[in-house]
Amino acid sequence: MKLLIAGLATETNSFSPMPTGRLSFEEGGIFHGDATRHPVSYQTGALHRWRAAAQDKGWEVVESLSAWAQPSGPTVRHVYEGLRDEILRDAAAARPDLVLLSLHGAMIADGHDDCEGDLIAQLREALPDAVIGGLLDPHCHLTEAMLTKSTALVAYKEYPHVDVPARADDLFAICADAAEGKTRPVMAEFDCRMILAMPTPVGPMRDFVDRMIAREAEPGVLSLSVAHGFPWGDHPRTGTRAFAVTDGDAALAARMAEEIGRDLYGLRHDLHTKIADIPQALDAAEAADEAPVVMADMSDNAGGGAPSDATFLLRAILERGLTNVATGIFWDPVALRMCREAGEGATLRLRLGGKMGPMSGHPLDLTVTVRKLASGLTQRFGDLPVSLGESAWIETEGVDIVLNDTRTQTFHPEAFTGLGIPLHERRIVCVKSSNHWQAGFRPIAGTLIPVATPGAITPAFADIPYARRARDYFPLLEDPLA
Repeated sequence: MKLLIAGLATETNSFSPMPTGRLSFEEGGIFHGDATRHPVSYQTGALHRWRAAAQDKGWEVVESLSAWAQPSGPTVRHVYEGLRDEILRDAAAARPDLVLLSLHGAMIADGHDDCEGDLIAQLREALPDAVIGGLLDPHCHLTEAMLTKSTALVAYKEYPHVDVPARADDLFAICADAAEGKTRPVMAEFDCRMILAMPTPVGPMRDFVDRMIAREAEPGVLSLSVAHGFPWGDHPRTGTRAFAVTDGDAALAARMAEEIGRDLYGLRHDLHTKIADIPQALDAAEAADEAPVVMADMSDNAGGGAPSDATFLLRAILERGLTNVATGIFWDPVALRMCREAGEGATLRLRLGGKMGPMSGHPLDLTVTVRKLASGLTQRFGDLPVSLGESAWIETEGVDIVLNDTRTQTFHPEAFTGLGIPLHERRIVCVKSSNHWQAGFRPIAGTLIPVATPGAITPAFADIPYARRARDYFPLLEDPLA
């Protein structure tokens, strides 16, 4: 048996001003057939799992491209097509029995609204008899091409996505059994007509995910998933869809997809919670009894395509005169360069943030002291490391600020503690992330406060200015399935 493994992933924010080009993929990581010969990372974790599992079976493994870019605006057409064609060439040369793809599911390029569906469809045309499996981020646009041209799809179940290794194992098992003739996977979906953020660590989504996992033990069921959808991708299929993989039973797949989809739909009012604006959030932070208070700058999340240089929340903190605060990660290569030139211990005037456009706010002109400079630090997302590039700890008026030159959201306290910032001594910690921060920061937080800041990925889902997505979803409509 011969297995080809590959990865191509980014998440496209249709409203972001930043194009996703070759430099974005080079910064995120491009490997031409050798990703698993390098240390494991969040972006390559699935490929490492698949190689190890295949080798345990004595299979031949052919490794193709692995390329990942931090979410931004649409991918440049020739960049996407070049990366796609590398995988297609490797597949044509290898003629594998199985193909396993580590994807995102919400990648849009100039001229290609459905990059993952395009890649899978072209692989199917080249390899009509192969088993083709795709591992998806739940914030995907689950398209017809993806469903009909692949053998099986599996999405991460957790948000934050701390279950990548487990879901990679699930996909391998389903596709290996299919290749060995033990099963015949079929898939079906159910459109929930919802666009929401649905974190899974606690509350109704925790219970829902646990119920969904339990139902995977039912006869004939191979996998159950929910595509939450990526709200800031303007695509006809943006939104939440439940989907099921069963063993040769299309009717069962359709029934299971609808049942879990309607179960989730019934939770929509519980999941659609009001999020505090900046003044409300700062009032709550000042009144909180338990520290540290962890505040999430939700709308400036690099993981959703935002610049990560917005100044709205930090400006409000400084205007209130709050101290004993740590905040980050600010993506500002220019400010970082100035801090590196000045050196540790230097005090300088620095213009911070507000560089990428109106959604970033106005720059802040500050007098800062450079407390620490570092290179090569990482922060964990689940159990997998994410690079921080060059980074700095600067301080102004009792506020610690982390900035770097590799755009990424704030996943873990290591983004601060790696530079020496003692978070356990801080009253308030502000993180640029929508929800993934919860995996790392919930264990250390006394109080958690998501903040509906201005920015590129607003949580006001009914107000997103779609041009291509029909306006027939909750919360825009009260009961779109009626």
